[in-house]
Amino acid sequence: MTSLNRRHFSVLAGSAALASMGLPRAQAADAPLVLGQSAPFTGPAAQLGIQFHQGAKLYLDQYNAQSGQRPVTIRQLDDGYDPERTAANTRQLIQEQVFALFGYIGTPTSLAALPLAAAESIPFIAPFSGAMSLREPFQRNVFHVRASYNDETAQIVRHLTTIGNNKIAVFYQNDAYGKAGLDGVTQALAQHKLKPVATGVVERNSVDVDVAVRAIVAAQPHAVVQVSTYKSCAAFIRAARKAGFSGTFYNVSFVGAEALANELGKEGAGVVVSQVVPSPTSGSSALAREYQEAMRKGGGAAGTYASIEGYLAAKVFVEGLKRARAPTRDGLIAGLETLDRQSFGGFDVTFTPRSHMGSKFVEMSMLTADKRIIG
Repeated sequence: MTSLNRRHFSVLAGSAALASMGLPRAQAADAPLVLGQSAPFTGPAAQLGIQFHQGAKLYLDQYNAQSGQRPVTIRQLDDGYDPERTAANTRQLIQEQVFALFGYIGTPTSLAALPLAAAESIPFIAPFSGAMSLREPFQRNVFHVRASYNDETAQIVRHLTTIGNNKIAVFYQNDAYGKAGLDGVTQALAQHKLKPVATGVVERNSVDVDVAVRAIVAAQPHAVVQVSTYKSCAAFIRAARKAGFSGTFYNVSFVGAEALANELGKEGAGVVVSQVVPSPTSGSSALAREYQEAMRKGGGAAGTYASIEGYLAAKVFVEGLKRARAPTRDGLIAGLETLDRQSFGGFDVTFTPRSHMGSKFVEMSMLTADKRIIG
């Protein structure tokens, strides 16, 4: 690769035209390309941020160890799953002139960063969110590796209605993430001429679920679809069962299956979580086997869904970088847009100049009483 680093040409140091393209300043050939990540490393969604970052770093450490590679590093900032902190972090990362933004965790947080990234034409790679508000309207600098919440909720509703569970309620977080999930469930139910029988909300970063439990349990649904973080979802499950609810609980992937299983313990038996990447313990997935081998070599603990998603996201980024004609932001975007049904260990990703929704992969998993996750 040529030796352009992540810093923009400033107006004083170069032409305004080049600066508007986000071209990095020339430096030494071995200067690393820096990805900026604002994510929750503390707070109720911390496990997702920690695990995603660990998986991405696991892959990048392997990549950086290869001879002749331009190093890629991640500059991580904690936002505690607070959109205001995310916006402040993003401004800082932009000021530091990172090469791209990568692995933001959550819908409200990613939405806070999106206009800032768009204004600077900075690639915004692999947000950990399935919200359609991040996908529509199309933005050339934004690339989604995971399936949408519409894909996840459609799969959940399809499964429930197939087994005759037509009375479906929704417990959701009162923000852009929760409302995206609610919209997905509502649209999926409408395809079956159904509506949610009840809804209940919880505020972000809260476990105050009593009002939601009363509203939903009173409707006697067959199942509750949950669209929140693992602590509030666990609190709802415990309180709903204590109130006499005997139906089933379904969660979208953002809940973090491992975190939810650990939070619930034996009370997690039978709770379902939709997933947008293969099981990290799968023996049938080539991606999972590669990830497991990397974990063994790196001395890591047992894998998680968020971690393997971070690993995959880093692989996708690197593949786009390899295809870039020059190590610039615009070159990265153009490189990623050449991925046409590109297989990453059997996980297909497709980007084109007109669509950056890379995957529609969804499968179901179930928690067990001993904190395992059955894919």
